Amino acid sequence: MAAAYPDAAWERLFAPYDPATYQTALAHILPGDAVLDIGAGDLRFARQAACIARRVIAIEIAPDLLSRASSDSPLPANLHLVRANALTWPFPPGIGVGVLLMRHCTHFERYAQKLKQSGARRLITNARWRLGVEAIDLTALPVAYEQLDMGAYACACGSVGFKPGPVQLLTPDMFETAAEVTGCPNCQPGPCSETRGPG
Repeated sequence: MAAAYPDAAWERLFAPYDPATYQTALAHILPGDAVLDIGAGDLRFARQAACIARRVIAIEIAPDLLSRASSDSPLPANLHLVRANALTWPFPPGIGVGVLLMRHCTHFERYAQKLKQSGARRLITNARWRLGVEAIDLTALPVAYEQLDMGAYACACGSVGFKPGPVQLLTPDMFETAAEVTGCPNCQPGPCSETRGPG
């Protein structure tokens, strides 16, 4: 029987995603973007993003992954590698888009806040829903969870769910889009428990 990993341990492990996941994420990258790839692993996404974006900074904590990935073939001139812990490394100003392809992420809120502080406008991730890739508008003003009457929500803390309500109010579109909220029931006391604006 395999030993159970807590989410925090899974977060540091690298496993590549299927090509469809990368293609969905790449579809959100624009030619003028400056991209920060958080947890870049073996650089398979960062290399592809560098073919589209103006600049890509790939940050990875595991030196062996970066060494292998950078020795496989020459890096594009617009791809810059940083070996550091993304939780503590100061994100540079001028980043427009963050990429967080990390299903077992336990620090979503921290990464999103650091991206906002660096001026990023979008976050491309699979960390909240742990299924498909979403593009989050980091400049959008979320609503307080208490103000949401009913429906799917995605919280600034990284939690997602469905706020129940009267069955007669259910509509199909409640399952198609999620309201951006703060202060959901899973929030720990702290900055997520208050409604915040961008930045």
